[in-house]
Amino acid sequence: MTTMKMGRRALMATAVATLGLGTPAFADGHQMLDSIHFLIPGGAGGGWDGTARGTGEALTESGLIGSASFENMSGGGGGTAIAYLIENAESNYGTLMVNSTPIVIRALTGEIPQSFRDLTLVAGTIGDYAAIVVGKDSPINDMEGFLAAYDADASGTPVGGGSVPGGLDHLVAAMVMEAAGRDPLDVNYIPYDAGGTAMAALLSGEIKALSTGLSEAIDLAEAGEVKIIGVTSAERVPASPDSMTMMEQGIDTTFVNWRGFFAAPGLPAEDLAVYQAALAAMYDTEEWETVRARNGWVNIHNPGDDFSDFLENQEKVIGDLMTKLGFL
Repeated sequence: MTTMKMGRRALMATAVATLGLGTPAFADGHQMLDSIHFLIPGGAGGGWDGTARGTGEALTESGLIGSASFENMSGGGGGTAIAYLIENAESNYGTLMVNSTPIVIRALTGEIPQSFRDLTLVAGTIGDYAAIVVGKDSPINDMEGFLAAYDADASGTPVGGGSVPGGLDHLVAAMVMEAAGRDPLDVNYIPYDAGGTAMAALLSGEIKALSTGLSEAIDLAEAGEVKIIGVTSAERVPASPDSMTMMEQGIDTTFVNWRGFFAAPGLPAEDLAVYQAALAAMYDTEEWETVRARNGWVNIHNPGDDFSDFLENQEKVIGDLMTKLGFL
């Protein structure tokens, strides 16, 4: 478990409170938080890890909270962390768990017995496009090259991802291949427990390509470790301007994976309001824009009931798609 100390504005706010000049508060009157503990349902290096740590960085450096701590709890496709949060609810009211589209997918498939309805919905915060990447030494440079290799030997062109068969990374790969005119059920998908593990498999040559979040791929691409051969955005993403979209390569598909935060069931309404106020205020800070731009994220703010409506709609859309592709 790691902890991030308060930023310069938080130090100033603490000093103001110590001097008796009042308790720092958000514009809507809610009191600021001393700290947030972020629970991450997967290992280091994945999209959940990056989202939690990036959010904690922005909240602390902007002074919206005093400090942030982080705990990675892998297992069960995210189910271990979800079960922990539910079973230890009252002692975890100071915790926010990050999650994303897989919480919908894995509930549909029955991989996890819980769903988003078993948690307190705080807010959806960002979207992350998906990407297909290959290793730096791969002879493949674009989707045309990947499809040629796939057509020559489908089973010998495995695609990895940081989720289970039928999970998000598999679903994205299947969507892309179907849009490219191939049978999505023929994709040789190799699952890994988290994005960082899957990326290591790509760099070692264990898989030929990786289906992952764009934010996870950008840093390694800039370091020259991987090549991004296709992105599921409608237009090129400013954070990775040289990466071609699927659309411009003749593959008619787009996809964005939301990420957001959940709290333990039974969280008092006043605590929920403070969390939501902190996240809402975060969008107006320079520190958040720095984190967002660095990762190529899209701002998607869905607090409270809007988050619930969004998730219920996604559950239907993804359920229909997975049934069509044979995953359900």
